[in-house]
Amino acid sequence: MESLTVAHAIVLIVHLLLFVYWLGGDVGVFYSSRFVVDSTRTREARLTAAKIMLDLDLIPRICMSLMLTVGGLLSEFYGVRHPAWQLAGLVALGPFWLGIVLFLHFREGSAAAHKMQRFDFWFRWFMIAAVVASVVHSLVTGRLDAQPWLAAKLLIFAFLVFCGLMIRVGMPPFIEGFRALVADRVTPETDARMQASLGRMRPWVLAIWVGVLAAGVLGVVKPGG
Repeated sequence: MESLTVAHAIVLIVHLLLFVYWLGGDVGVFYSSRFVVDSTRTREARLTAAKIMLDLDLIPRICMSLMLTVGGLLSEFYGVRHPAWQLAGLVALGPFWLGIVLFLHFREGSAAAHKMQRFDFWFRWFMIAAVVASVVHSLVTGRLDAQPWLAAKLLIFAFLVFCGLMIRVGMPPFIEGFRALVADRVTPETDARMQASLGRMRPWVLAIWVGVLAAGVLGVVKPGG
């Protein structure tokens, strides 16, 4: 077995926990969402399932927001050196992204949260572009020649962020149906729209599960490293 320093071991454990809770939390969110759209259940049961779903949803969001920072720090132990400015940016990224996630969760429904949602939407597109550009630059310059699996993990992460955006695009009918449920104005039409919305989001959710699992396997096997 490889010998780990204390710092390496701590960062590695945190990295593994982020993968575990990201995948596990996401599965829980999707499973509970099925009860929210189940029109055969009572309104109280559906609202309880919705509360569980919304509370659980915070966990994978937190994990995703911290993943690049923890992964970047972990890559230092595998020989990928970052310039001081880049390392500082990586360290700052996690708390910044986490702050956005927590703000949106705890200020849900406020005018400030509505503005932050728009910022978050475009921020995620920026992060996709930044990660892809970083991987391309690293491959062209040979920076990741000794760790090609890291390039694959970064591209998977960018794809996971993209999947999250596609879920968000397909979510409005689900949200409208949920608001009707809260206001006790549910109709067969609102239920049908919620169910159709969940069906459109399902492929992207499954893609996230596969992507997180694939990234975890790459981190263990380290092909080409």
